[in-house]
Amino acid sequence: MIDIFETGYFFADGGAMFGAVPKTAWNRRYKSDEQNGCILAMRSVLLEFPGRLILIDAGAGNYHPAKMSYYRFFENKSVEQCLKEKGYQPEDITDVILTHLHFDHCGGCAVPEDNGKFRMAFPKACHWVGKEQWENFLKPHALEKDSFFIDDMKAVEDSGLLRLIDSDEDVIPELRLKLADGHTPGQIIPYITINGETLVFAGDVIPLAASVSPEWISAYDIAPLRSYDSKIRLLDEAAEKCQRIIFCHDAYTVSSKVKKTKSGLYLLDRGSVTASQPIPQTLQED
Repeated sequence: MIDIFETGYFFADGGAMFGAVPKTAWNRRYKSDEQNGCILAMRSVLLEFPGRLILIDAGAGNYHPAKMSYYRFFENKSVEQCLKEKGYQPEDITDVILTHLHFDHCGGCAVPEDNGKFRMAFPKACHWVGKEQWENFLKPHALEKDSFFIDDMKAVEDSGLLRLIDSDEDVIPELRLKLADGHTPGQIIPYITINGETLVFAGDVIPLAASVSPEWISAYDIAPLRSYDSKIRLLDEAAEKCQRIIFCHDAYTVSSKVKKTKSGLYLLDRGSVTASQPIPQTLQED
């Protein structure tokens, strides 16, 4: 079983999301409002296999949105709430795969308590994190430190349920974790094989369908040359093997296959899955 769902939405600056790409170009592919804000989804995946219930990314949780109003979060849900709506309890989760540790991907791993401390949202789950990402999380560069919050992962570290990987690794035969760089060091890209199809949860390596062009690199990426190389590797394999890419932040397109043209361009191919979530009226007009 695979279930792709959203834990909420927020606005990010279009110039930051598309870096050096002019707005006249990127705004044709991705809408923005009068403040130059682009709606981003916080997309997660739930996988059920015999004896395993696996969560990929955990959204921002229920305490970041209240203190980070400049992102204009809306329709935010904790993963705990999403799971309960699907008939599961947080204790049912056996594994949490975190593509990286920016707050909008791992904030849902921690739940604030009345005493000011944080408890684990998924108390029985092994939490998979890239080793280089973890080291970067503990001692981040000044350009990236505002995206990390130690409270998101402190309870996980203290529990002994933190699993660090420094090379590609299989969680189960149907789920392989590969490492990538660029947006932040030591990202995990989950490759899911189910019903004869491979789905690639691209994380912030390719956050939006509009970001498929390798040169369209976010200003949030701390190592853009590595971002480019990581995107090329992911796209070449996806095109060659007919893999489906899941876009974690795209509010309009959930997933798509890609094709590579003879001239070397990468284009969305057949079977794009669009988001069902209504978008605010101000952004619905072409």
